[in-house]
Amino acid sequence: MVKRYDRLQQIRRLDPEKDFLTIYRLSAVYEFPWDYTRALELALYRTYAVPSIGRLLARTAELTDRTQKRYDDTALLLDAIVEHGFDSDVGRTAVRRINQMHRSYDISDDDMRYVLCTFVVTPKRWIDAYGWRRFSQHEAAASAVYYRTLGERLGVKDIPGSYEEFAECLDSYEEAHFGWDEGARRVSDATVDLMASWYPRPLAPVLRTATVALLDDSLLKAFGYEQPHALTRTLVRRAVRLRGRAVRLLPPRTTPHYARQNREIKGYPHGYRVDELGTRPVPGVRGCPVRHVDPSAAPQAD
Repeated sequence: MVKRYDRLQQIRRLDPEKDFLTIYRLSAVYEFPWDYTRALELALYRTYAVPSIGRLLARTAELTDRTQKRYDDTALLLDAIVEHGFDSDVGRTAVRRINQMHRSYDISDDDMRYVLCTFVVTPKRWIDAYGWRRFSQHEAAASAVYYRTLGERLGVKDIPGSYEEFAECLDSYEEAHFGWDEGARRVSDATVDLMASWYPRPLAPVLRTATVALLDDSLLKAFGYEQPHALTRTLVRRAVRLRGRAVRLLPPRTTPHYARQNREIKGYPHGYRVDELGTRPVPGVRGCPVRHVDPSAAPQAD
């Protein structure tokens, strides 16, 4: 029988530099699958608040007109690497396709580096706030190596080394670049609407309000959202924390849960191939720095 903290002890016995993929998998698909899903959603959502990112995402219309497909493809491409590893056929093809997509756009090195930082920093901050336990130093270190490895294979330059360096890079970039853009607001609204659409329609207004209540002040300001009522924010955040405490009392997960198993993935009821995921470049539009979704590999059925 696996006990609640057994995997944390296992993680602490591993080397974050050499065993980063094992540690990342243990965290993402056993310890915190729901939290990682929410955190990576928020990570990509944060990038819209950088006008050079949000504006161009709006111009491609991928996140306003085909929001569910874009969400599915992003999650599934990144998931393929987590599940199969960087050196597997599926993982290599996923990385290759992401690179092909990136090369179709004029993407600044700074924006690419920032997007990578969100993948490292946002999950730790989310889990520390809402998870059933806090993120360990081993997990933070392994996550930094995992995304440093991904960044190197995507050709990202000047990648931070440690988790602390990733966090410093993210915070300074957001302070310098977060700002209002009309297109970015449209992308944000479409994303919030998508998340609300996953649940019964009568709950949509409540879910939109709850989603906005989870955003920090810098995001609210960048997107021009009104500040949620203090009581609303308190209740929503307390509810998510209570979920984490409830999970702590449950038996630990005995089977992995990958992103491809999430109920939020709606677009592939009959399965999919990694090399058939994603979209193609929009003629005349260059510069979208978060094109993390597209074809890439051997068959991977749902």
